[in-house]
Amino acid sequence: MANQSRRDFMRNSMLGLAALPLGAGILSKTAFAQDLPRLDPSSSNAQALNYVEVASEASDHPAYAEGEQCNNCMFWIADKEGCQLFPQNSVEPAGWCQSWTAAA
Repeated sequence: MANQSRRDFMRNSMLGLAALPLGAGILSKTAFAQDLPRLDPSSSNAQALNYVEVASEASDHPAYAEGEQCNNCMFWIADKEGCQLFPQNSVEPAGWCQSWTAAA
């Protein structure tokens, strides 16, 4: 009887692990199918990363360099004007935050 339970457990575990990528794929497509609201620069998340809607407004920030904008950052999601750092919102393509990293 104990062996039967162990086999059931192993089979169910393997089936569950095999189904994870399928479930994650379905959920992620659903989440990005909607239009995202624009990120409010006064929100706590935006302020934590010093986000501005116009990159030149960050010229006094030590991490800012001329030419850095959301639309040339590695976190940019072009089809939704989104950012991986702010998954619930879209961002201004000409914006900037201190996490800017050059796209590959």
